[in-house]
Amino acid sequence: MSKQQPDQLRRQLGTFLRTRRERLTPDEVGLPPTGRRRTPGLRREELALLAGISATWYTYLEQGRKIRASEQVLNALASALRLDRHERDHLFQLAGHAPLPEAEHPEPLPAEVAAVPLLLQPYPAYVIAGNYDVLSHNHAAAQLFPHLFPHLTTEADRPPNLVRWVFLEPAAREVLVDWEPEARALLARLRTLSTRHPDDPRYTHLIDELHTRSPEARTWWPHYELQPRHSGQKRLHHPIRGPVNYHYTAFHLAEQPEQTLVIYFDNTATTD
Repeated sequence: MSKQQPDQLRRQLGTFLRTRRERLTPDEVGLPPTGRRRTPGLRREELALLAGISATWYTYLEQGRKIRASEQVLNALASALRLDRHERDHLFQLAGHAPLPEAEHPEPLPAEVAAVPLLLQPYPAYVIAGNYDVLSHNHAAAQLFPHLFPHLTTEADRPPNLVRWVFLEPAAREVLVDWEPEARALLARLRTLSTRHPDDPRYTHLIDELHTRSPEARTWWPHYELQPRHSGQKRLHHPIRGPVNYHYTAFHLAEQPEQTLVIYFDNTATTD
């Protein structure tokens, strides 16, 4: 590592803090007005007050001096600056700390995106997160993948998850005509995505559960197979039509690229 890099990171940290400080106004953070200001946003001493730290120490931090902020101080600054998760991670990285682990909660999905699978009926369609939680689906998908969705299972207290269904739900071995190659490919895609979130409990808890409850996942995981999400074909057993060769297409959301809209179709599908 170049000796200049720590200095550069400190300067970037100072610039990042200054730009985020300047975008806030006293009114937004509940401070009384203090008359005309020569510079935009909060003053350094105002931000230090909100974060509960020394104004002099904060000034040194913004100036890029050789001081190291603790995680407690960084959390206080992130809250005072109203940083979102990505900005908070960036702040921690610039300050030489690992980003905080992501909380285990369902990913947010805009209502207009959640409605898309409903518009695609009668073609089975769903939106999945990076860890294969199903965030939205239509009736055709619920029919094609029995016991996957909360209203069809006793595990309604957590989001439906496609990986958990494939490996732990007996019905999946009936629906997926080529279960083993499909399951191995899915596990490889999960591994590819999980490497981007090594501390995210949504991934670690899912992988631990697979290791505990699925002998196949436990055997295949050490092979370290990797695979990106993609479009392709699958042979699925439809509950009414029997075995069907489906084409499926995956579309990544622009603002959340790990969220994916998946649509299944075949040449014989008809509208309801």
